[in-house]
Amino acid sequence: MVWKQGLFAGAYFLCFILSALALLVWQKRSKGRRNPLPKEIRLLRAPGETQLNLVHRFDEDAILWVALAAGIPAGVSAGLLVLAGMLPPIFRVSGFFLSILIFLGLFFFGVRWFVGKARERGDRYLGYFGERLVAEYLDPLKQQGWSLFHDIPCSSDGRKFNIDHIAVGPQGVFVIETKTRRKGGAQRGVDDYKVYFDGHDLVWPWGKDSHGLEQAERNAVWMATMLRDGIGRSFYVTPILVLPGWWVELRLGRDSRLCRVVNPKGLLKYLSGGSEILDSSQITLIAAKLESLSRDVEY
Repeated sequence: MVWKQGLFAGAYFLCFILSALALLVWQKRSKGRRNPLPKEIRLLRAPGETQLNLVHRFDEDAILWVALAAGIPAGVSAGLLVLAGMLPPIFRVSGFFLSILIFLGLFFFGVRWFVGKARERGDRYLGYFGERLVAEYLDPLKQQGWSLFHDIPCSSDGRKFNIDHIAVGPQGVFVIETKTRRKGGAQRGVDDYKVYFDGHDLVWPWGKDSHGLEQAERNAVWMATMLRDGIGRSFYVTPILVLPGWWVELRLGRDSRLCRVVNPKGLLKYLSGGSEILDSSQITLIAAKLESLSRDVEY
């Protein structure tokens, strides 16, 4: 009787997984219905475009995650129970016990895998929201003659990446990297909302690292090279790391790296506070090149 119950459970979960996969395929194919807009239309990339696309992809695949995380342990253990029921009586109890152990192991890893996927989805959405926030703080610069671009797709030596924001105005060209990091885990006696930049590293409430600093500097070098090769003129590109939600304090020494670190609220003052080094024709020239990179969003 036990093996019949196992066979029924295995058939049920197999049916569940196949139905979930079929529904997922149908949902993706249904998006291929006729588009009423002209095929040649391309929109500018929005703030956090890449992160939001990943969040949407996670949401679309969520049913598959549930099917795999819940169905594989149950399906495998049900199959093992069926096989155990066919064993000679002397080995049957051992077979059932082994099936339960395998189920518990698969169940544990399935839960951890699913929770990891859900956490990644949450981190991606947090990153998207942070980029949206920074874009809103940058937006008033447009009234001062600045051009702004977001989530610019780039590639170098076959490696694809994106630059969160680029601001081009009278004060120069600025590459802005946004890192929205969660709070918590502060050491005793340390403010859990402050981060210090000592000119080389970021000092967080839980420790020191350079997360995002090298990335912003690499992006600035790439952008300067791209502008030089694409326009035929050299422009200095300033890297900036923005940390939404954090109180940023500077403790710069004499020998400091190129990247600067600010809170989004200080962006406007920092970018527009320097001397003017670009005229309107240069801004237009650079903006045209950046728009050609950023206008690639299709339906």
